[in-house]
Order: sequence, then C-alpha cells, then structure tokens
Amino acid sequence: MFHFIQKCSQASSKMLRYPFSGLGASRKTDQLFLKTLLQKNYFPLYPRAWHLSSFPVCESRTRCYHTSPCCFKKKQKQAELTTRSPSTITYLSHSPKPALFLTLAGLVPFVAPPLIMVMTKAYIPILAFTQVAYGASFLSFLGGIRWGFALPESSPAKPDYRNLTNSIVPVVFSWFAFLISEGLNEAIVTLIIGLGITLHSELFLLPHYPNWFKALRIVVTFVAFFSFVITLLLKDTYPKKGLQKPDQVE
Repeated sequence: MFHFIQKCSQASSKMLRYPFSGLGASRKTDQLFLKTLLQKNYFPLYPRAWHLSSFPVCESRTRCYHTSPCCFKKKQKQAELTTRSPSTITYLSHSPKPALFLTLAGLVPFVAPPLIMVMTKAYIPILAFTQVAYGASFLSFLGGIRWGFALPESSPAKPDYRNLTNSIVPVVFSWFAFLISEGLNEAIVTLIIGLGITLHSELFLLPHYPNWFKALRIVVTFVAFFSFVITLLLKDTYPKKGLQKPDQVE
C-alpha cells in the first residue's frame, strides 16, 4: 500500500512540474491513473492530479466545437450572392413572343442601311437618311409608350409632371434631329443622345416597366447605337454613291 501511494505521489509531482508538456503525449497513462484512483477510492486524496488529468479530455472536447469566423463570413457572402436579383437582360427570354418577334423585326431598318453600304463598299446618303428618319420615329414611339404607361389607374407610373414630361423629351429630340437632318452627323448624334437619355430615365429614374420590356429596350438601344456609329464611320471611309437628298429623286 505504501509503495502504491509513493508511485501516485511521484506521478502527481511530475504532473505539477510539467503541467502542459505531457498533456498530449501521456493521455493513456492519465486514463490508467484515473481508473486506479477510482478503483482504490483515492480520488479525494489527490484533487489536483484528478483535475490535471481530466483537463486534456475537456480540451479535446472543446476543440471539437471550435469554429472559425471565416466560415461564417463565407456563408454570409454565399447567402448574399444567392439573394441578389438577376440582371435585367436575363429577362429577355421571358418576353411575350409577339413583342419579341416584332422588336426583332423592328431592328431591320437600323441594321439594313449600314449592312448594304458594307456589301456595296459605298456610302449611300439616301440610306443614311432613311436610317435617321426611322430612328427619329422610333424615339417618338418611345415617348408615346411612356405616356400610355402612365394612363391606367393600376399603373405604377402616375400621370404627373415627371412621367408626362419625360414622355415628351424623346419627341423633342426626334423633332430636332429632323430639323438638322441636312447635317447627317449632327442628326445622328442627336438621336444617340436622345436614345441614351430615354433609356437611363426608364431604367433608373422613372417607375419601372416590366422586366422583359426593359430587356427589349436595352437590346434595341444598343443595336441602334452601333448601327448609327457604323454609318458615321462608313461616311468617312467609302465614297459617296447615289442621291444625297430625297427631294432630288426624279
């Protein structure tokens, strides 16, 4: 009995001298030491040794429940990405088929004049004039859409000064483009500015159209913009061919 108590005291003195160095390497010996103490009922005589031997078990359990804050940040970022609304252009496939097909057909007067000029390798002023005339008519049509969108009682756009004034702005740009149509460059630049201002006000400033209609508006505006820019480039690249003004047709 005295020999056993002496061994226990030696083990406890070692643990008191090196309380942290032997925690990871001597877990098996600590468990055996706890079993012998429980069997011999020497548990109250060595409270410090029991406390130190049970500390690695508690430490290992607490490590199992440890979580890094970076994981929570990653989960929050993933949640934000999933809750973001998709971009407007993705709603193009949700457009009604009549509206989609008529809009695609309405792009032909924008694309056809520069395409014919590229194929013939000549700048044709009358085709450029028809492109400007169609762009001005289309810009006036956009103003009428805004006016009509504000008329129904259930519409989010009310017939106030803001909506009705913005519906008149495209008409003013189209009228001014016709007024200066003799200078084709100035007329095209006026139409481009009018299309840009109208698109910006419809997407960000005024009560929103349906998402599918906004997607169509974006496509039409960019196609018209690039077609006008190509016409301006062809004017300085290819030689002129054909009539310069519609009133010169015999």
